[in-house]
Amino acid sequence: MRTFGSLLVRGLIVGLFAGLLAGTFAYVTGEPHIDSAIAIEEAAGTAHTHDANGKAVPAEAEEEPLVSRDGQRFGLFLATSLYGVALGGIFAVGFALLRRRLRTPSDSYAALGLAAAGYVGIVLVPFLKYPPNPPAVGDPETITKRTVTYLLTIVIGLLAVWAGVAASRWSARFGSEPWIRLVAGAAAFVVTVVAAYLILPTISEVPGSFPATLLWEFRLASLGTQTTLWLLLGLGYAAAIDRRTAKAEPEVVVA
Repeated sequence: MRTFGSLLVRGLIVGLFAGLLAGTFAYVTGEPHIDSAIAIEEAAGTAHTHDANGKAVPAEAEEEPLVSRDGQRFGLFLATSLYGVALGGIFAVGFALLRRRLRTPSDSYAALGLAAAGYVGIVLVPFLKYPPNPPAVGDPETITKRTVTYLLTIVIGLLAVWAGVAASRWSARFGSEPWIRLVAGAAAFVVTVVAAYLILPTISEVPGSFPATLLWEFRLASLGTQTTLWLLLGLGYAAAIDRRTAKAEPEVVVA
C-alpha cells in the first residue's frame, strides 16, 4: 500500500507540472488563434440584415460572455493544471496495475511505453477523426453529438492500442521474428482504427468562409498542447520512477 501511495503521489506531482507547462504552451501558441477566431465571429455578428422592405438594419447585439477573456486565460492554466493532476493520478494507477505485464527491462521504459500508448489512443486517434475547432466554429445544437462521438473515439483508440499489443504478443507465441510481431501489432491497430473511422459519422461544421490557415494553426496548437502534456508526463514519471528505484537499491560496499 505504501508503494502504491508513493507511485500515486509522484503521478500527481508530475501531472501538475506537465499541466502547467502544457497550459503555457497553449497560452503562447493557441490563444492568439482563439482571439482571431473570436474577432471573425464578432465581425459576422455585427453584419447588417434586411427588413421586409429590403432596408439594411444592424443585427441584434450578442450577449456579453459570462467570463471575460482575461478570466478565460486564467481558466486555461487552471484547467490544464487540474487535468494534468487527474491524468497523472490515472496514469500512476494504470502504471501500478500494468507494470508487471508491460514486459520491459525497467520501470522507466514501462512508464514511457504506457505514456506513448496513452497518447496514441487518447489523443492521436481522436484527433485524426475529429480535429478540434476554434470557439467560433460549430453548431451549438450538435454539442451532445460531438461530445459523444469524441468520447467514443477515445474508447476505440484505447481498444486499438490493446488490439495491437495483443496481436503482437499472440504472434510471439509462434516464435515469430521481431519484425513480424511489429507488423502484426501495427496491422491490428490500423484495422481497428480504420474500421471505426468508417463506422463513425462524419462531422463537418466549418464554414467555407473561415480561413483554412487559422483553422489548422489552431488545430496544430491544440495537438501540440496535448503532445507537450503527454511527453512531459511520460518523461517526468519515468525520471521519478528511476529516482525511486535508485533510492530503493541497497548500497554496494567495495572491499
